Amino acid sequence: MAATEDYYSLLGVSKAASEDELKRAYRQLARELHPDANGGDPVAEARFKEVTIAYETLRDPERRRRYDMFGPDGARGSGGGGAAGGDFGFVGGIGDLFDAFFTQAGGGRASSRAHQGADAETVVDLSLHEAVFGARRAIEIRLPVTCATCAGSGATAGTTATTCSQCRGAGQIQRVRQSILGQMVTATACTRCAGTGEVVSSPCAKCRGEGRINEVRSVTVDVPAGVDEGATLRVSGAGAAPLRGGPPGDLYVHLRVTPHERFERSGNDLATVAHISVAQAALGTDLELETLDGPSTVTIPAGSQTGRVLKIAGHGVPRLRGGRRGDLLVQLFVDTPVELTKEEDELLRRLADLRGEPVAAHDPGLFARIRSALS
Repeated sequence: MAATEDYYSLLGVSKAASEDELKRAYRQLARELHPDANGGDPVAEARFKEVTIAYETLRDPERRRRYDMFGPDGARGSGGGGAAGGDFGFVGGIGDLFDAFFTQAGGGRASSRAHQGADAETVVDLSLHEAVFGARRAIEIRLPVTCATCAGSGATAGTTATTCSQCRGAGQIQRVRQSILGQMVTATACTRCAGTGEVVSSPCAKCRGEGRINEVRSVTVDVPAGVDEGATLRVSGAGAAPLRGGPPGDLYVHLRVTPHERFERSGNDLATVAHISVAQAALGTDLELETLDGPSTVTIPAGSQTGRVLKIAGHGVPRLRGGRRGDLLVQLFVDTPVELTKEEDELLRRLADLRGEPVAAHDPGLFARIRSALS
């Protein structure tokens, strides 16, 4: 397939094409390019394979999503397996199917491309500090890894795997079926060799012929500064090892950020609340706050009210693609004094008198009222 021609261009549809639009475009091209309609023309045959691969990829929502994100290699590497600890079965691509379809009858061959292991995924919890400044985290995850005893071959030392007699090394079983396009050949993974094209007669005692074993392994992940809740990191080659040789899949690390007791994130800004007294709100002050960067001083202007928001520039979250950091937004909350001493009570009453503000009469207290009533 030409490197400059993507799957959407091959089918002649836009990237927003619906499933019905994809199907109509493929049917039209398939009728034009089908080998039976072109007398075995190798150019048409190759084109038919290309548009079929494109259609089979884009008609599957998950493979289409991976193709849009990572291109053809990402779409091919997404099949078969599940998350760590799941069923890591045969991983094959539509390219293998057509390799088998166009192999001359009677002479099957194993796919030249090594089977890729399944992708795996895990979840990592980060503190807000780690999300803001980045971190290096070691993750322990249980995955199928290449068996060290047989180096992934699945065979006992001194022996080798032999070509599967059922599929004759193709790794697939072909079946002819009737379709709207005429006779079509479909292929499914060979059950005898699990799609590998080879059978291990003397299996390795450690992995029992699979060429891999389940093992807890440690994977180091570099978390970039500025990541947010729900972000996903891809670690190439850190996924599951495939059955009897081939490259491993990828590991997808989903990030969760633990809520902070004092700071809340909004985009690239952080927000917090600062409690100040009536006197500080009225007269103003320089208030020292503990930020994620350490102690910082913010100036409270005289006459500040509850709800006023002040900004400490550059103390927020870094942007993932560079540029200045966000800001720390400080919302003020004026605390009303309670349990006043006699002197504090008198000072506040004097202030109220000076400002002409009516206040409640002085309360002598419960015991004073009882003594007054008994006298």
